[in-house]
Amino acid sequence: MSFPFRRSALLPALVATFLALPLAPVASAAPADARCGRLGSLHVPGARHQVAACLDDLTTASTTASGHTDPADWTGLHSTATRNPSGVPGIQIDGYFDDTSTSNPTHGWNHDAQFVIRLPERWNGGLVVAGAPGNRRQYANDFTISDWVLAKGYAYASTDKGNVDLEFYKDGKRPGDAITEWYRRMIEVTVAARVTVARHYGKKLRKTYAMGISNGGQLVRWALENHPELYDGGVDSEGTFWPPDGRPNALTYLPVALREYPKYAATGDPEAHAAMLRAGFAPGSEFLWDFNYRILWDATQRKVREELDPDFDGDLDAGIPFCQSGTPNCDADYDFYARPKSVHQAVKRASHTGRIGKPLITVHGTLDTLLPIKVHGDAYAKSVRAQGRAAKHRYYRIEGASHLDIEYDMFPDRMRPLLPCMRTAFEALERWTAGQQQPPPSATIPRQTSGDVANTCSIS
Repeated sequence: MSFPFRRSALLPALVATFLALPLAPVASAAPADARCGRLGSLHVPGARHQVAACLDDLTTASTTASGHTDPADWTGLHSTATRNPSGVPGIQIDGYFDDTSTSNPTHGWNHDAQFVIRLPERWNGGLVVAGAPGNRRQYANDFTISDWVLAKGYAYASTDKGNVDLEFYKDGKRPGDAITEWYRRMIEVTVAARVTVARHYGKKLRKTYAMGISNGGQLVRWALENHPELYDGGVDSEGTFWPPDGRPNALTYLPVALREYPKYAATGDPEAHAAMLRAGFAPGSEFLWDFNYRILWDATQRKVREELDPDFDGDLDAGIPFCQSGTPNCDADYDFYARPKSVHQAVKRASHTGRIGKPLITVHGTLDTLLPIKVHGDAYAKSVRAQGRAAKHRYYRIEGASHLDIEYDMFPDRMRPLLPCMRTAFEALERWTAGQQQPPPSATIPRQTSGDVANTCSIS
């Protein structure tokens, strides 16, 4: 069950259950130093259940073997050539907040609203908070974000967003409830982590940043629009944009892709190709269309549409996979603009305004074929400007990057990965919020074709 998170109810109930037991046997026990001795004093506010472990290394280099992460959760989000730091000792807390849904089976808990908090031994005074991209779980950002910020000295927290996997739309009572719960869970884990971190280190937090990819970037935008008091800034990497006024969104271009791509693939139909471009897909991204059609577009359209417009297909459960246009209740023929006002109201509940209250840096790939940059990145930047908040925003359009960095591994001669640009953007945000240096002006960044493309990115 989900509900919007109101400003008048920022703090979750300060009630916690603490179990100082490791999640899985660890090959060698961490030394009994001061950080391990503090396990018994760690209580996450609002947690209904928690488990703490003292680890020699909080990064995926070690947690993959110890059971404190799940590689399946972050598969495909980074290039195989990505290099990550390791060797960060500290404490990991896993647990869950109150929730009525049970779609997350991690640790055998079968309980949603799961979280992870990591507390490095050498702390720099900061906290980075993330939400899962797509419908992944709380460990989804472990390789892309957690490893990297832990090595810089930040504490780290992430949430599963309160409902996971392909049937996320079954959570909640009203259309849009599952998505609005994502926003509440982002705020919930931020508040809890801020208190936990300050208590653990005995010092006031200096900086709190939000960071996210795709649906996680969507959370960053909403958090900085609605609860800027909790953050010092954020990095939004290819975030989903839901405009409040019926402008193009995922439910307008995905049906076009499902209807027109098969015709284009079969015969090179120029009319089908033109329809794809009009819907928002970037010229030059055609070589990625087949992968996205087979793997991403169909499931995304049907699941998101079921969440926001369950009446479209009657009693069917998220439509008919890969149905052909003309089939009754087929998502390939879905027309968002012709749907009842209630559907548009559901989208509005999940929407963004662009009225950010803290510095935000957005990076988005020009070849993104799941969340086309024209419909998402460009449109959100326009909304920020319309709200008079452009001074708080930097927007870098990364030429040659797409939505999943695994696509770079498939076409390295045509693309570049987005992850290193997200990391460069975070370092620019650090300097910006410290009052040291303004980030470069918003710009389209030419594709890097030489050097260590998988691990470096310049946004200047």
